[in-house]
Amino acid sequence: MNPDADTPSALPRRIAHLDMDAFFASVELLRYPQLKGFPVVIGGGRRKEDVVLAGLREAYPDQDWSAATLDMIPVDFFPRLAGYTGRGVATTATYAARQFGVGSAMGLMKAAKLCPQAILLPVDFDEVRRISRLFKSTITEIAPVMEDRGIDEVYIDFTDVPGGQREGGRVLARLIQKCIFEATGLTCSIGVAPNKLIAKMASEFKKPNGISVVTMDDLQTLIWPLPCRKVNGVGPKADEKLQKQGIVTVGDVAAKERGWLMQHFGKSYGAWLHEVSWGRDSRPVVTESEPVSMSRETTFERDLHAVRDRAELGAVFTRLCEQVAADLERKGYVGKTIGIKLRYDNFQSVTRDTTIDHFTADAATIRREAGLCLKRVDLTRRLRLLGVRVGKLVKAGTDEALVNDYSDSPSANRKDRNPDDHHTHLLFPELD
Repeated sequence: MNPDADTPSALPRRIAHLDMDAFFASVELLRYPQLKGFPVVIGGGRRKEDVVLAGLREAYPDQDWSAATLDMIPVDFFPRLAGYTGRGVATTATYAARQFGVGSAMGLMKAAKLCPQAILLPVDFDEVRRISRLFKSTITEIAPVMEDRGIDEVYIDFTDVPGGQREGGRVLARLIQKCIFEATGLTCSIGVAPNKLIAKMASEFKKPNGISVVTMDDLQTLIWPLPCRKVNGVGPKADEKLQKQGIVTVGDVAAKERGWLMQHFGKSYGAWLHEVSWGRDSRPVVTESEPVSMSRETTFERDLHAVRDRAELGAVFTRLCEQVAADLERKGYVGKTIGIKLRYDNFQSVTRDTTIDHFTADAATIRREAGLCLKRVDLTRRLRLLGVRVGKLVKAGTDEALVNDYSDSPSANRKDRNPDDHHTHLLFPELD
């Protein structure tokens, strides 16, 4: 008798990346089905249903308006982007709007120039989060090994799921698409590949509502012709540096020797570029992961100046620090890297951070250290956005978090000796 007869053979790895199609916009179209096919942009603020209903009752007083009759709102009632002058940013756009060049994270004033006829709707974060939880729970009922990658995307390990190997994973992907649509009314696109790297790229191939199955045999025909920016981990600065070396596509990277890439892009990043260009990625699908950082930021309705709007900026800055501290405390984390993010009126962004020698979730400490970071940036220019971040997180109360809480270092003692020595919301002392 063969002792290995009952041992299952190793199955080929099947990893899926699932991305909900224009998620924020699609959630709104569930509420307003009459807008399907129209260019719609989501952004500019939070949804306030009472304001919507008040406007409807004023415009159409003969109709009995309620949350149950929103699908009867005339299309002409919805606001257009034309003439928009606010400071908002597009969260997402329908595919009809994307055809005009409108995309996520684009300023709404720019979007208004590209597609003035687009309908502008605010974000309903509560409903977005509800449907996000719903589609993810639908997935885990079918394929339990799922990695949450944000509000609208996940990785799924198909390898050992019943049906996960059929047609390279296509059969299971179709089942998941069907179940998500039945549960939410929304579509998604799925890429299935031997690893997370290729799966994420594959999920973009047939949007919306598509399935792409990619194998290592498809590397040269499907992956190598892609621009380097399609690789998750190649940002604009790295892409610019690659292009200066005449490297435009993933295939161009693969044509370079590993040593050459390490010499020109650093040992770690150069080696990584070589691996990903050949489609290698051994990262597992992680079902639970610790947050890397927590942050809060705000985009101003008008550009603020650090001198002329000193009191207002100081109040906003303090509030952001307090919000981050509250987030840390509520979720049970402490951190030791504290940083800021600024965006100037020309859309240039800058970040600065500092690492202290003890973990903290204390608002005053975050405010003080973030304030020191502000001293390292140009505060003579008008500001469009301000943000605060705390990183290098660990769980509060763990050994790692407690070790440095009793440090004898001057900076650790500083917070104990001077509990009131922090910037107040009435000042913006970083100018002093």
